[in-house]
Amino acid sequence: MESLAVDLRTAARTPLEPEHIAAMRKVGVMRAVAAGEMLVNFGDPITEFIWVETGEVEAVAPVTGGRYGGGATLGPGQFFGEISFLSGGRVLMGARAVQDSQVLCVTRDAMLDLMSRIPEMSDIIVTVFAGRRRSLLESNQAALTILGAEQSRDLRRLAAFASRNKIPVRMIELGTDEADEEAKLCSLLPSQPAVIIGKDEVVDDPTPRVVAERLGLAIPLDPEQVVDVIIVGGGPGGVAAAVYAGAEGLSALVVEDLAIGGQAGTSSRIENYMGFPTGISGADLCWRGEVQAMKFGTRFAVPRRAVGLAKLDDGTFCVTLDDDAQVCARAVVIATGVQYRQLPVDRLTDFEGAGVYYAATDVEARYCRQSEVIVIGGGNSAGQAAMYLSRTASHVHVLVRGASLAASMSDYLLSRLENNPRITIHYSTEMIALHGDETLAAATIRDKAAGEEHRIKTSGVFIMVGAAPNTGWLSDLVGLDDKGFVKTGPDVGAASVFETSQPGVFAVGDVRAGSVKRVASAVGEGSVVMCQVWSHVDAAAHSS
Repeated sequence: MESLAVDLRTAARTPLEPEHIAAMRKVGVMRAVAAGEMLVNFGDPITEFIWVETGEVEAVAPVTGGRYGGGATLGPGQFFGEISFLSGGRVLMGARAVQDSQVLCVTRDAMLDLMSRIPEMSDIIVTVFAGRRRSLLESNQAALTILGAEQSRDLRRLAAFASRNKIPVRMIELGTDEADEEAKLCSLLPSQPAVIIGKDEVVDDPTPRVVAERLGLAIPLDPEQVVDVIIVGGGPGGVAAAVYAGAEGLSALVVEDLAIGGQAGTSSRIENYMGFPTGISGADLCWRGEVQAMKFGTRFAVPRRAVGLAKLDDGTFCVTLDDDAQVCARAVVIATGVQYRQLPVDRLTDFEGAGVYYAATDVEARYCRQSEVIVIGGGNSAGQAAMYLSRTASHVHVLVRGASLAASMSDYLLSRLENNPRITIHYSTEMIALHGDETLAAATIRDKAAGEEHRIKTSGVFIMVGAAPNTGWLSDLVGLDDKGFVKTGPDVGAASVFETSQPGVFAVGDVRAGSVKRVASAVGEGSVVMCQVWSHVDAAAHSS
């Protein structure tokens, strides 16, 4: 299966060309650094691109202070940094001179300008930066450490946030020697769940927003700035719109509540998306798109939730965020998708995040190892979740409301489920009760056809049924159908297919009434809509 980036351990290294170095010399400054001197420290704002002319520079792990990975060193012709450079975040690993060295330093703004004008140089740099993020994710030297997520619902949610946003994180179970060492270093009780940044900084209020801000992922927003387009929602449709907005030269901001990837980001394996014959996870697919969009200059605000939409007298649209901040644009693309519906089962909310989940990624799967699990739903997402969970769970029970899956699940996926000895499909079956104290321990299911009930001991129920559109934030500014989906095109008398009843506001993907609920369809709509957005922005500029 495809990953989010190349594996730098096996990839052939392509150096920057002499003409690339010459271009950097024109705008950069040569700097001498002595052996042992830190060029950048963990947590510093990313302000420069650093290329090694002579000498040797090593990457420094934030937890140990030693050489990252045991062998991460850069020699002449190599450059420092990873993908946070594109977004202007903070340094996730330090850099230190091993010997007296000469480095060429180019300001971030100047380097991004060069990369936009020299695509061959940009390709080399972005490939290496993305590969380094993959290395960070696969290592056990991440700057973010979570102790005892198994004992804390809030920390489980934070772990899911980090995983889905490709934030490198160490997960350590309480009671292990490693956990005891961390607790001692940070003056914590051995049984105390905690979030640690760097070597020993304990985060007092470890919410996704706080952690994102501490790691430089929560970009500052200027309420006085009016961008060309705000894209609300970071699923496949929103990310595709972000890529094409940047490619068309539009200034764009993506606002996403939880994680880039949306509901598709919870899919462990997508095999029917063109160009990925061995499959790719939804999160990796959308992360690649995010990197592509950032390369074109699109900015991402995560985690920021839209709670309101207004139109000003001059035609500008303003989106109100969950902290009462406002961001404004000349056009808006609604790409907020749908969310799985809550089931009418007693105590469901008691176990959400503590045994009841709406995603099946590696984070949720770790809490269900060698346990029976239940997947509820009959679509492709449910099927992919069942296949993924069957790798580590002792058995997977798929509950389907109807008598068949033929109409709702791709044939190749249904065939795999039916032939997997660790998966049982229960047709005409529903979940009617949940059991446990602080965490889920069991669930009762009912076979409606046979009129029989069964209790299954389980630590994980994965709900992937229903599709409730995320449109409550639209403030009645656009027309919705009777199910809450956004109406567009001829349905509201709009000239363009994706325009809503409010000129200048567009909708793409699953949130749009009548759309095909598939990743490829959402990507196509997000790509095409930018032509219509560009026309609206251009017309507005000429009329003002």
